[in-house]
Amino acid sequence: MADLGDPKAALHHYLQATRDDLIWKLDGLSEREARLPRTATGNNLLGVIKHCLNVEAGYFGPTFGREFPTPEDLVPMQEFEQDPQADWYAREDETRDGLIDLYRRVGNFADQTIEQLPLDAPGQVPWWRPERQDVTLHRIIIHVTCDLARHAGHVDIMREQHDGAVGWQQENTNIPDDYDWPAYVTKLTKLADRFG
Repeated sequence: MADLGDPKAALHHYLQATRDDLIWKLDGLSEREARLPRTATGNNLLGVIKHCLNVEAGYFGPTFGREFPTPEDLVPMQEFEQDPQADWYAREDETRDGLIDLYRRVGNFADQTIEQLPLDAPGQVPWWRPERQDVTLHRIIIHVTCDLARHAGHVDIMREQHDGAVGWQQENTNIPDDYDWPAYVTKLTKLADRFG
């Protein structure tokens, strides 16, 4: 367990926990199930993983003058000119297991940045507006953790819609056991209908 009294360790702990939660939501899914669009805008579980790994590689790499060791594994910036959604889906030559492995490698790369630099280390986000580009490691850890947490919420809902699998974390779902969910939904529907 991280020393949550240490600010840097606490930030790093929550970033890692969010990564783990994202990957956990792919457990037990087939290649097709992981790729299948689940929203009107094409959101899919594997696409969220690909997006998140590219986010982390960028924010903990070029922002602090580092390059991911295998940049060819990431979505290059110029690819977004042809397809602004290039990092939101797995190409045919990419696999579920391959992208999970890549995300773990990106996580290790990001962890090195976090471990090697102090929280007040300066960085520059090249894709942000010029007046906002100057940042610190502290700000970037918070920014990325918030971004990943938002996407973890997306995958929570997509996974629940797929097979009813719910839960906050693998070791602590934070969901009541043996709860009558159909009755609960009926109760909420009746309550909502009073305002219709």
